[in-house]
Amino acid sequence: MTAAPPVSTSDSPAARPPAAFAPARWWREFGRAPRIMGLDVARGLAILGMVGAHVATTADEVRVFEPDTWSALVHGRSSILFAVLAGISVSLMTGRTSIPRREDLARLRLSLIGRGAAVFLIGIALELLGTPVAVILTVYGLVYVAAIPMLRWRVRHLLLAAGVLAVAGPPLLALVRALSLGATGPGTDLVLFGTYPITVWMVFVLVGMAIGRVRVDTVRTATVLLVAGIVFAIGGYGLGALGGVLMPTDVDDPSSVIDGSDVDSGGDLEEASSPIPASEVDLGDAVCDSWGGGEFYCYPQPSRSELSGTPSGSSSSSSLDEELDDVSGWVAYSQALAEQMPAESVLTALVSTHPHSGGTAEILGSGGFAVALIGACLILSRPLRWVLLPFAALGSMPLTAYSAHIVAIVAIAGPAALPDSDQAWGWFTLTMLLAATAWAMTLGRGPLERLVARAAAAMSAGAAAAPAARDRPRLDG
Repeated sequence: MTAAPPVSTSDSPAARPPAAFAPARWWREFGRAPRIMGLDVARGLAILGMVGAHVATTADEVRVFEPDTWSALVHGRSSILFAVLAGISVSLMTGRTSIPRREDLARLRLSLIGRGAAVFLIGIALELLGTPVAVILTVYGLVYVAAIPMLRWRVRHLLLAAGVLAVAGPPLLALVRALSLGATGPGTDLVLFGTYPITVWMVFVLVGMAIGRVRVDTVRTATVLLVAGIVFAIGGYGLGALGGVLMPTDVDDPSSVIDGSDVDSGGDLEEASSPIPASEVDLGDAVCDSWGGGEFYCYPQPSRSELSGTPSGSSSSSSLDEELDDVSGWVAYSQALAEQMPAESVLTALVSTHPHSGGTAEILGSGGFAVALIGACLILSRPLRWVLLPFAALGSMPLTAYSAHIVAIVAIAGPAALPDSDQAWGWFTLTMLLAATAWAMTLGRGPLERLVARAAAAMSAGAAAAPAARDRPRLDG
């Protein structure tokens, strides 16, 4: 009976020795275990896709029969692919095809907490660099902790929970947002309404955990993933196309255009009958809520600090209260709620396919795309293993590669700026593939992967030593 080949995880390949090893061993390792390659290749593609979304000039949306728009595939789908692979890694680290034993749960939970904390802190450090990139690593670190209660769930339970979250989660969040009148804060932005709401991204993690619990090393599994992914992608994007027919929009460029006719700023903005560049809009004191898909609702919201220009208790305090009452309080709640258009928001949450909209259609479509791509990588890594080795090397150190590209963006473009050219994407891709291949051949595991692995080991060390401590003789006995 031969031992199962080692399997890499999303942020540190378990098979990689910490010390340097000969290039021949690295080549043989991937040659014997195409399962490793398939997941690492998919992870490498996810990294390159996110780089393209940040630095390349891409189309606004994908049109199937227009190849020059296919570059828009990198938006949203790359990070979703990354999240599905994170779920696969959680399963690979906690038992692979076997449900972890109860006596191992304490160690596994602490290991995931340590790993998640390290990834979260790396994400915070990258955010402090001040780039316009919405860094995914903070939420990526949180999903390790969020996955802990599901470690012993069976595949059908994981898929059932993912399905419920995918269908019911987005419209429920849209309704909650409407009922709260677009309330926002650090916690809700991180967990519910930000670019990577964890309630949405847990769908992809749960799907990945289910995939990690089956035999991903077989052609049958890879084929099922490919076919199932295509079916869900067609269904999701079909739902989005139907929604586009039912709910047409006049906004052509969701990233840079605001429809002036929908804005009532109370400032100097004149009415407009067609979309105008966002840079030319004076919103005054307006407060704007993003509804996803490039749609914004703006309404006047006077600042309490601006209105309170006189000391408290003066004759103007009553007029201040009256002015605030016009835009707040239970009396105005029903009107404010109507302006949020909750019914339309719920329907939009069901049919939106815009990247990072978190709509049900996007979850099904882009999630299916990610699963299909993983299946394709698992299949192609067998006959094309030598061609795909550089992509596998990049995917074996995703934390290092992702962080390095953020640092490179700052070094090249400066704070609060991004390169914007296909040439930049090409140079990033070539450099990252060559550097990752050279590092993997000579040094093995990436530096940040080593750091995260040490954090996980340090966190779980106490749990691993606990059983031995109970066997020691008591000094007071």
